[in-house]
Amino acid sequence: MSKFSELINQDKPVLVDFFAEWCGPCKMMSPILKEVKAALGDAVSIIKINVDNNQQLAAQYQVRGVPTFVLFKNGKQLWRQSGVLQKNELIQLVQRHQK
Repeated sequence: MSKFSELINQDKPVLVDFFAEWCGPCKMMSPILKEVKAALGDAVSIIKINVDNNQQLAAQYQVRGVPTFVLFKNGKQLWRQSGVLQKNELIQLVQRHQK
């Protein structure tokens, strides 16, 4: 938990992907997230949290379905959405919060 707090307290956007191994849409998001990271490089951190292995953390952030994405910056939650997202949506979202 303290490690998670450190990670989301960065000065750059941190996109957290709450996922599960058994989740089909989560598997679809994996290559999309890799493309987002490739496009944005060091401008964003992307963290994947397995809800089955981190139930307390998922409960703390009220994750009811997977995938759920939460964007943090300096420890503050800036945005949240569940479901499959397109690469361009995620890139634009991160870029809006870089400044």
